[in-house]
Amino acid sequence: MSEQTLTVHAPYNGAVIGQVAVSTEADVEQALSVAHGIFRDRTQWLSKPQRIEILQRAAELIAARKVEIATQAASEGGKPLKDSITEVERGIDGILNCIEVLRTEGGHVIPMGLNATSQNRVAFTQYEPIGVVAAVSAFNHPFNLIVHQVVPAIAVSAPVIVKPAANTPLSCRTLLHILAEAGLPTGWAQMVLPTDNAVTGKLVADPRVGFFSFIGSAPVGWMLRSTLAPGTRCALEHGGVAPVIVAADADLDDALPRIARGGFWHAGQACVSVQRIFCERSIAEQVALRLGQLGDAMVVGDPTDIRTDVGPLISAREVHRVDQWVNEAVAGGARLISGGRVLDHNGYAPTVLLNPPIDSNVMQKEVFGPVVAVYAYDDLAEAIQLANALPYAFQAAVFTRDLDTAMQCYQELDATAVMVNENTLFRVDWMPFAGARLSGHGVGGIPHTMKEMQIEKMMVWRSRAVRG
Repeated sequence: MSEQTLTVHAPYNGAVIGQVAVSTEADVEQALSVAHGIFRDRTQWLSKPQRIEILQRAAELIAARKVEIATQAASEGGKPLKDSITEVERGIDGILNCIEVLRTEGGHVIPMGLNATSQNRVAFTQYEPIGVVAAVSAFNHPFNLIVHQVVPAIAVSAPVIVKPAANTPLSCRTLLHILAEAGLPTGWAQMVLPTDNAVTGKLVADPRVGFFSFIGSAPVGWMLRSTLAPGTRCALEHGGVAPVIVAADADLDDALPRIARGGFWHAGQACVSVQRIFCERSIAEQVALRLGQLGDAMVVGDPTDIRTDVGPLISAREVHRVDQWVNEAVAGGARLISGGRVLDHNGYAPTVLLNPPIDSNVMQKEVFGPVVAVYAYDDLAEAIQLANALPYAFQAAVFTRDLDTAMQCYQELDATAVMVNENTLFRVDWMPFAGARLSGHGVGGIPHTMKEMQIEKMMVWRSRAVRG
């Protein structure tokens, strides 16, 4: 094990909140050797009752330490404590969801006896783990993302090696310690933290990896996918530039608080945060002004304070980039409705821009900051065309009271999910969650991830006693 350590700093005030050992190439090789050895020795595979017992116990341990775990996550990732508590609760529910899937999902019976070739045969399938899972995670949900990548692997009896974000490794370490305390045998869930990207690349590309799970930026995800060994499956979860269409008939009293939360929650650091808001021209200015008021009313500050609504961005570099993009939009003709200010402790004021240039960064790229752009449209077809103009496709939304408007948006928006009268941030962890085009590959969500981490293995049995 490397003697080098990585010091973890709180993004809010720079305080040292922990240290984690840095992994060398030899450490990663050892982790792969152990995980692959477990997978190749079927006598070590965990039975369903064992897995259920371990996961049930882990959920109980997390529930008993919920506030402690949430405070740690808020400290290292910057998400406000009240939202971090919700994140930990989601993690518990995700673990219980894995148990539900184990109890209810099985294989399938394949029809036989349909022709001469299939006479005297029965066929069925069962699931087996695909192999070692290698997971690379992101900072913005430091506990629940690890749950989504690690726990489904354990649930299907696949050994997993996880690399958390360098900014937020403490929550990952905590979850793995809890799994061990709950009875998970050594080697089934291992954390590695190389600071050399080449070492991470070797982990991902190793032919002993059966499944690669990635949450992070599109350029990195697609690059790593290109290095996978033949046969390695993957799921990539990247970002979007989430569009929201607000029709003239929308109930603004109901819609605007949801849109504001969708844009400013966790300082906009979510892959499906509200970013581009296309409003019918007659209401565009009103929407922007009211969103600005809602943003101004939010408490920006210490993420470990239960009163905080919006925490810091993850780093000073990100604050500078977001501020630069906002200033460029304003210089290009956008009207700054609210915010647009760098705050202390890596904070950035919730920001609303009205009619920024269509070619500005805030309209073309994922901001990943507390910034929303309101853009006026004259007809719905124009709004849909603008929403679809980028090479990203993830979750989208429309606010309207008209069924035809909702159905037109559902059918014509480039998205994997369209929310009606709800923001793009909406998610429950058992639903399919997937980016398309540049936004990702494969399907997330607990049951879907479990399925992707398994193969469906068929048995065909010929017997003269079987009649069609």
